[in-house]
Amino acid sequence: MTAEAIGGPAQTLAPERVDAFVREVLGADDYTGRSVCVLVPDATRSCPLPLLLDAVHGALAGRVARLTVLVALGTHAGLAEPDLAELVGAKPGGIGDRYPGMTVRNHEWWDPAQLTTVGRLSADTVARLSGDRLRTGVEVTVNRAAVEHDTLLVVGPVFPHEVVGFSGGNKYLFPGIAGPQVIDLSHWLGALIGSAEIIGTRGTTPVRAVIDAAAALVPARRRALCVVVESGTDALHSVAYGGTEDAWASAAEVAARSHVRYLDAPVPRVLSVISTRYDELWTAAKGMYKVEPVVADGGEVVLYAPHVRTVSHTHDAEIRAIGYHCREFFTAQWDRYRDHPWGVLAHSTHLRGAGSYDPVRGERCRVTVTLATGIDEATTRSLGLNHRDPAGIDPAAWSADPGTLVVPDAGEILYRLR
Repeated sequence: MTAEAIGGPAQTLAPERVDAFVREVLGADDYTGRSVCVLVPDATRSCPLPLLLDAVHGALAGRVARLTVLVALGTHAGLAEPDLAELVGAKPGGIGDRYPGMTVRNHEWWDPAQLTTVGRLSADTVARLSGDRLRTGVEVTVNRAAVEHDTLLVVGPVFPHEVVGFSGGNKYLFPGIAGPQVIDLSHWLGALIGSAEIIGTRGTTPVRAVIDAAAALVPARRRALCVVVESGTDALHSVAYGGTEDAWASAAEVAARSHVRYLDAPVPRVLSVISTRYDELWTAAKGMYKVEPVVADGGEVVLYAPHVRTVSHTHDAEIRAIGYHCREFFTAQWDRYRDHPWGVLAHSTHLRGAGSYDPVRGERCRVTVTLATGIDEATTRSLGLNHRDPAGIDPAAWSADPGTLVVPDAGEILYRLR
């Protein structure tokens, strides 16, 4: 389905125009009598979700047979009811009052009973889509809601992304509402390509190709409202509606012009002031992903996040078991690490960045990564990262240093060299 779109990179849209557009395109599409599952982001993404859901609910409630909102957590922690209510703009216990007839729930990825298998990607298919980087078949499992509804409607933002190039679209299915198999395979494929290489890459990357192939096995009809958000705000640059591939492609072109900042030369040091959207290192690591391409060889990235006190709400033990290392550390010792969750291995390499490894000289990473967080020094160093007391950091003073790039509200805007 060809995408319809409003807005662009050099503008912001009035909420009234967004509301009217959403109601118009949904009203013109075939939803009457259908069962619809709306896939939405959690609170780790900038997104005016209540504005969008008000319009979706207004266009579909009373017209569709069933309306469910599923928070596409991937493997993020589930949200308690008050947090679910806040996410969609309702009072605690008041989701039904704001959105009559609409159910809001988590993708309960931790419960195998909530998952079902919709098919398999063969080893030959994975090899072809991955450019021969991986040759292994994978079971495609997804939340049961994807087969219990006849229409999936993705509603969410598109940003530069360290695994797939640009987020959004079918990524709300894989990893958004997926089981572990495709999540692990796709993230490790992204790690084999390299975060700094793939992040902000336009078009269908190898990881996007795998995700799209997995999504094609889901029997439900797929539609998407893909938005480009002015980072850190509720303002929208653009909205695109159509099939999940076409709407995503339209939004990704806007995001490529809105969410990438270019520098003329590498910088020796970056202070990423981590957004409070991220309350664990698992997500706060975006402050490294988004700036690694502009850091000089031998430079340093400091993740300044006094509010972050946890490595991961859901993968803490797994990360502590392996620490943070460059990709070659794992590939050179694959027999030792291959049975660890590949998604966790990928996260490790993404945060640690590019480097090299051999058994004699050990590991040599291109960039020093320093945590100035609420995680204690002993834990930080045991993970293979440098530590700095956040109390001794004044971001305003660091901004005066010509050799330091200070990035406020870090995690969504990508920095690249021209």
